[in-house]
Amino acid sequence: MAVFLRIGYALVGIVLAVPATHVKAWRLAAWVVSAIGYAAHIAYERFRLQNSPASAALHVAFAVALGAFGLAAGANIHSLSAGSTNQHRQLLLLSLGIWPVMTALPAFLVAFGTSIVLARALGNVRSQ
Repeated sequence: MAVFLRIGYALVGIVLAVPATHVKAWRLAAWVVSAIGYAAHIAYERFRLQNSPASAALHVAFAVALGAFGLAAGANIHSLSAGSTNQHRQLLLLSLGIWPVMTALPAFLVAFGTSIVLARALGNVRSQ
């Protein structure tokens, strides 16, 4: 599931960045699609696989980190064809390591908190 969503996150970010018109709307669409995938992954981990909150959050954060790496790789490839400056390419090389870390930590924390809330809510529903 993490690999599937990683590809999805990266494709959404790359494909929805292509249109040159209505850029803000396309970026918003990419955020919305990614948020839906993120929420679906949390639900899948909790309801279908019945993973613990920590395990579910770790899997979700891993998928987000892989997606961020895919976006960074796409940005690096695009910089080669766009004729970017050498300094810009060096900064993009750093993004291969920074973007996954920068996205994985918040993704883990939000997924962990959401999973705990879901676990408690399900525990209350099941006990009644």
